[in-house]
Amino acid sequence: MEQKVQFLIGATASGSGKTTLTLGLLRALRKRELVVQPFKCGPDYLDPKHHEAAAGRESCNLDTFMATPEEVKDVYARRGTGADACVTEGVMGLFDGFDGMRGSSAEVATRLGVPVVLVVPARSTAYTVAATLYGFKHFRPDVRIGGVIFNFVGSPSHYASLERACRDVGVEALGYLPKCAEMEIPSRHLGLNVDMEFCFEDFAERIARRVEETVNIGRLLEVTACPFEPAEARSVAKPGSNLRIAVARDEAFNFIYAENLRALEREGKVTFFSPLHDKVLPPADFVYLPGGYPELHLKELACNTAMLGSVREYCEGGGRMLAECGGMMYLCEAIRDPEGKAYPMCGFLPREASMEGMKLHLGYREVRVGGQAFRGHEFHYSHIAPGDAPIETIGETWNARGKKADTFIYRKKRTVASYVHFYRAGEGSLLEIANAINGSN
Repeated sequence: MEQKVQFLIGATASGSGKTTLTLGLLRALRKRELVVQPFKCGPDYLDPKHHEAAAGRESCNLDTFMATPEEVKDVYARRGTGADACVTEGVMGLFDGFDGMRGSSAEVATRLGVPVVLVVPARSTAYTVAATLYGFKHFRPDVRIGGVIFNFVGSPSHYASLERACRDVGVEALGYLPKCAEMEIPSRHLGLNVDMEFCFEDFAERIARRVEETVNIGRLLEVTACPFEPAEARSVAKPGSNLRIAVARDEAFNFIYAENLRALEREGKVTFFSPLHDKVLPPADFVYLPGGYPELHLKELACNTAMLGSVREYCEGGGRMLAECGGMMYLCEAIRDPEGKAYPMCGFLPREASMEGMKLHLGYREVRVGGQAFRGHEFHYSHIAPGDAPIETIGETWNARGKKADTFIYRKKRTVASYVHFYRAGEGSLLEIANAINGSN
């Protein structure tokens, strides 16, 4: 079994600086001419986009609720084969999961057998971090802490105190990032940076330079080298068919898991289209309308009446479609902005989506329908307003702790629409989910 640099970047808590450090390390390793494969724990869509920009290689999610342990290992092995280093960004605090440690970064690290590089914020502490490090080292001995990188360090003398704490606990200090305003990502919308003047390329370079100055990258590469099981030992994708699959992808619709696309490519030929810029749907036997940010492009979407009509005609004609979150909003009669102004949309679903009174809806979901269960997650601030016209709802939706959720799965003709972002990493696909819901009683 080959040795490969592999590590998961975990943290003591959310807000510790995992993303900033991850982006800096990805770019710094890339500048060393290493092929770096990034991953992200959990269902996050944004961080993988930033990973790809920093590393120059598509990032993939590793999620132990939406996928089985075997599927997670398979994704990791396939994507990591051919890379010099595999870098996984964790989620929340190291041990925070949807149910205790289940679904946590620590669970992913132990299942993959990779060490954790722990990010510890040091804003208002020094030698006291010894107690924190002692807890992380001994709480779960099966979670191997390969080293520590401190964030928000005030000065070299401050770091010297932190280093001493590491020595006394027996955890290796690998460096630090200083307090610095230039290392902050600006305003976000649903987690996504939407400041059009923000240059991510410059940001990645700035962080990489800081990492190269104050993190011992050479030592990091040494302590995180561990056995890697290549993809050749795992499953082979089945051959595709002549099925025509159209996927929306543009500035408004881009919440697309890489593994979902891979699964659809096994089903047939995938073609991308833009509800913002194109005038008609491409010829298709199945259409996937993923989530994204239609609320940021309401005027442009509403003005593209040719595409709105093309999508409505496809759905009314019985075409197969799966619409998720923002994609479902696009199928509604209108989307209202936060001030209540309505922008006409496809008009296929007899409902209005609204950004008024924005309230966060967040969590894992399991949809049970027709004796089958499909998993995904929900993350949105909009809501679907009640309407007078009837619309069929299918199945039941449950959260990660086994309690019923109030998330509806709509079905009209052969279109399935909901706020759930589904995920398939195994043998199935989004087409399978749409077919199963359409075929249920």
